[in-house]
Amino acid sequence: MSLRMVDEVPPEYTYVFDNSATQATARFTALTAVFDPGTVGHLAAVGVAKGWKCLEVGGGGGSIASWLCDQVGPEGQVLATDLDTRFLEKLAHSNLEIRRHDIVTDSLPEAAFNLVHARLVLAHLPDRDRALRRMAEALKPGGWLVVEEFDSLSLQPDPTISPTERPLKALAAMRAVMANRGVDTFFGRRLPARVRSLGLLDLVAEGRVFMYQGRSAGIDLFRASAQQLRGEMIGSGLISEAEFARDMDLLDSPDLLIPSPIMWAVKARWPSAD
Repeated sequence: MSLRMVDEVPPEYTYVFDNSATQATARFTALTAVFDPGTVGHLAAVGVAKGWKCLEVGGGGGSIASWLCDQVGPEGQVLATDLDTRFLEKLAHSNLEIRRHDIVTDSLPEAAFNLVHARLVLAHLPDRDRALRRMAEALKPGGWLVVEEFDSLSLQPDPTISPTERPLKALAAMRAVMANRGVDTFFGRRLPARVRSLGLLDLVAEGRVFMYQGRSAGIDLFRASAQQLRGEMIGSGLISEAEFARDMDLLDSPDLLIPSPIMWAVKARWPSAD
């Protein structure tokens, strides 16, 4: 079984984790539980305040868009976009605008936002650099870009450290299927240099890693993601029905430990007008 690090996507690209899938609610619930505290910390660190105009690209389940609405208050505004806005439409904030939008092909207002944020979006896109550039150009002078992406390849389970670190076949198969669908599972590691190349200032890059334990929110995230791609994983021959079922059963073991992907967060500021 081979995993490839994708920098260019194949022409048959389609989005991997569709919001219409039955596992989407479980995925968003787990993402919120595991990663929202860190995301909120990064956004608070750049000074999100009353009256700010914020853009949330790929708003997904809406938890960060909702937090931003509370922070900017009635004087501010949040624009939350996604290819499929069904979860965003459940939010009730008077200062929230929801827009069905493709960051690669659809235009954005330039120099319009104090903050542009995206989490786990760019690695899935067919033209990541173009999307990143559009996000940067949407910033007002002095505005902040905050982008978070996984590096799923640098850190792998190692049973020589602990026998409860299990190199699950389902995990490797899921990453291979995602790579074959055009997802750059190494993109978080590339992200700081990509952001710096746009001419932004005061760049800070930080990676976060968790140990997912059996029956935890992190394991719930992996389970929902794997189940959503189950048909492709088995159909590809990377894993059998029996092996997939065995690995899903192992996720309920309280002794299981799996290192999470590295969640890279990159913060940088668009140059001021003066």
